[in-house]
Amino acid sequence: MFSLDSVLASLELETVDTDRYRAGSIQLGGPVAHGGQLLAQSLVAALVGQEGKKVKTLHTVFARAARPDTPLDIAVTRQHSGRSLAASAVSISQGGRLCVQSQVLLTGDEPDFISYAETHPAPPPVPPTEPAGAEGANGTAGAANGSGGWQVRVVGDVDISDPDAVGPPELDVWIRWPGASDDRVTSQALLALSTDSFLIGTAMRPHPGVGQALAHVSLSTGVLSHTITFHQPGPASEWVLLSHRSPYAGHGRSYGQGSAYRGGGALVASFVQDNMIRAMAASGSRHL
Repeated sequence: MFSLDSVLASLELETVDTDRYRAGSIQLGGPVAHGGQLLAQSLVAALVGQEGKKVKTLHTVFARAARPDTPLDIAVTRQHSGRSLAASAVSISQGGRLCVQSQVLLTGDEPDFISYAETHPAPPPVPPTEPAGAEGANGTAGAANGSGGWQVRVVGDVDISDPDAVGPPELDVWIRWPGASDDRVTSQALLALSTDSFLIGTAMRPHPGVGQALAHVSLSTGVLSHTITFHQPGPASEWVLLSHRSPYAGHGRSYGQGSAYRGGGALVASFVQDNMIRAMAASGSRHL
């Protein structure tokens, strides 16, 4: 699905003016830029000039789709910059039209006062052991471009693209980025990108005749908002388990929750997502 080189290229921001940048998109062959890419670009832009800080929470609203064949204009508004905390608003536009608006909370490293972290329910998750270039367990989520791409392993061979594959609104997925730098910015950006991809499919699982293969064919789907909170470091090159659940779907919307765990069960990040899932209008309109 993604090559590491194409993702990293999309995260290279060209400086246009103070706190103003331009960037390109990953070319996946579809009509819209990938939402996870926009999350990652927002995160990277918010960190420019914020040495010594990391992203704590990224909250993004997708106002309209962005085209992958048109440059993105990224603007950062610095709302606060203190010793231990900072906050910025990041907007991504095309042709003067707002596509994405993010609120980003940044934090410095501080010593523990109290310390507690949820772990994955027993037994602890065990990362995959197959060679780096091996194919995935199902046809929709294998290794992308060998060891140079995003590797995905869906637990239990679940195929969320298949409209006839029915199950509970839960999904566990192992992901990693072999060859990626384990620096904090890259690792957070790649994890943010990865968390965008599976909660719509998770919400579809209980419903016969509904699957991601029908998205933009007979179903209109899209991410409306996405929030991710980072807890602990999670190197991008290591396996991370994304554990998804969707407690609600209705009225053309779905809501999903996810947790990211390192091998062994340590919690890395938490994320939530609001989505649109509805029958496509007879005219084939895809507008939100």
